[in-house]
Amino acid sequence: MATAAVNLSDFNPKDLPNTANMKFGLVVAEWNSEITEALYQGAFDTLRATGTPENKIVRVNVPGTFELVFGSKLLCEENDFDAIIAIGTVIQGETKHFDYVCQGVTYGIQELNLSYETPVIFCVLTDNTMEQSRARSGGVHGNKGVECAVAAIKMASISV
Repeated sequence: MATAAVNLSDFNPKDLPNTANMKFGLVVAEWNSEITEALYQGAFDTLRATGTPENKIVRVNVPGTFELVFGSKLLCEENDFDAIIAIGTVIQGETKHFDYVCQGVTYGIQELNLSYETPVIFCVLTDNTMEQSRARSGGVHGNKGVECAVAAIKMASISV
């Protein structure tokens, strides 16, 4: 969704439900922390701007992006969250490791969404370069963490 015409941080808090009674889990990969910390901050600030109390935003750190699935699963099993945001980044290197991590975490998050009642939001950048990741974690394209927090709020508010 990050294109020259779209800023990932554009949203109006008034267009979203109040989140004062919601609880969110943010699972954050420590690898590439420059990027993941910026994504976390974007998500955190967005949740706060829409009314989520600070004590209703739970952060869990995991070593890397691949481990986001397990960290998110633990929170899903608590059955105490309105939505979970899995925050990570994978930057293309010289080996196929990039492909395996991206595929594994994508499939894992999909499986969590099919297996649990708690929505798990995919806030994982899969960029070719560090510069592209910076552009999407608070740079020229905005912050994917903001966009994912908005998605988490909307998913938590779905009623059928």
